[in-house]
Amino acid sequence: MSIPRVLTIAASDSSAGAGIQLDLKVFERLGVYGLTAVTAVTAQDTAGVRKIAKVAPRIVAAQIDAVTRDIGADACKIGMLYNPSVVEVVAERIRRRGIQNVVLDPVITAKDGTTLLLDKGVRRMKQLLIPRCVLVTPNVQEAQILSGRTIQSVEDLKDAAKAIHDLGCSYVLIKGGHLEGDPDDLLFDGKEVITIPGTRISGPPVHGTGCAFSAACASRLAHREDVLSAATFAKQFVADLIRTAIRLGKGSLLINVASVLK
Repeated sequence: MSIPRVLTIAASDSSAGAGIQLDLKVFERLGVYGLTAVTAVTAQDTAGVRKIAKVAPRIVAAQIDAVTRDIGADACKIGMLYNPSVVEVVAERIRRRGIQNVVLDPVITAKDGTTLLLDKGVRRMKQLLIPRCVLVTPNVQEAQILSGRTIQSVEDLKDAAKAIHDLGCSYVLIKGGHLEGDPDDLLFDGKEVITIPGTRISGPPVHGTGCAFSAACASRLAHREDVLSAATFAKQFVADLIRTAIRLGKGSLLINVASVLK
């Protein structure tokens, strides 16, 4: 039996509402075998991040080496890295192990404002990691940090996408959910700007949507879809997850992956 393999390089989330726990749920739902390299351990709930413990860079590297040498990976999703030294190690291992179809969700801050990647880490991400990626999927706030531009309009989105693309990735997708109006996403391949339309869904905030989106993109790339098809699928998949999100805690809603058809 053959099944596509996807590696997630990200942090553990004790609520299982984001991070590697959510990635694995998405992978299973979308018919790929999930592998993990844990970059940090977080104590968090639906209200926010309580504590963060680093994982030593050498342990992150060892996890990546172990699974790629033995099992291999058809795609890779990168999420929270936290430690600037981990950014460096991950970029180096992506290169050394020849990992393809790398999707980067550039996690910089949590919904509650907790810093999840320090300034030095952002610089390392721009210099070392983004050039190794086929797709980078920032939200508006992350795109502003990566591009150094203020985003208030669709034209600003385009300028920011071009600036991020210039860092060396193949595609940039900026999620438009934090702008006024419909939450259309903007995909840029270096030549053409493509709008992936969305409809705003009212209700409380939902934890883990960015993680789910990038995990879905990586899953579809592992199934040998092109980037536009993967991103379009992921957009609808996450919209369905938002519509069916459930309240289990006192803060944000949680994604219930089992409620959504493949």
